[in-house]
Amino acid sequence: MSFNKIIIVGNLGRDPELRYTPQGVAVCDLSVATTERKRDKSGEYQDVTTWFRVTLWRQQAENAAKYLAKGRQVYIEGRLSVGEWTDRDGNNRYTLEVQASDMHFIGSRGDAQASSGDEPEFAGPASSSAASGSAGQSGSAPSAAVDDDIPF
Repeated sequence: MSFNKIIIVGNLGRDPELRYTPQGVAVCDLSVATTERKRDKSGEYQDVTTWFRVTLWRQQAENAAKYLAKGRQVYIEGRLSVGEWTDRDGNNRYTLEVQASDMHFIGSRGDAQASSGDEPEFAGPASSSAASGSAGQSGSAPSAAVDDDIPF
């Protein structure tokens, strides 16, 4: 048995790029950066950033293109692969590529520098089945601030 799964929580390095296949299937490419703080040999903290190319398909691709923008934080699950290519100078280069299976928006509307007026008011899941389920339940849930029965 083998298993290939990656979870990324990072920020978009540029706006999503949406396109459609000749068959009409939506495809969206994202550039996601993760940053961790490490100590170098001299004891100084250094930020180490890793970039991932993420590909989303179908409804998730359209949701990403509609609601995400450069700088927004996103949660991605998918399969990791390494893409190899040759640059102009003939050097072999490598890219971390993720075929996403799940995506969730993280943060609030104010997290992005450029926000459009049609963003959702919640930071909920972006998958089509989960988004429709949570959107239908959000209006019927009781408010947490209405609990008058708590004695303290």
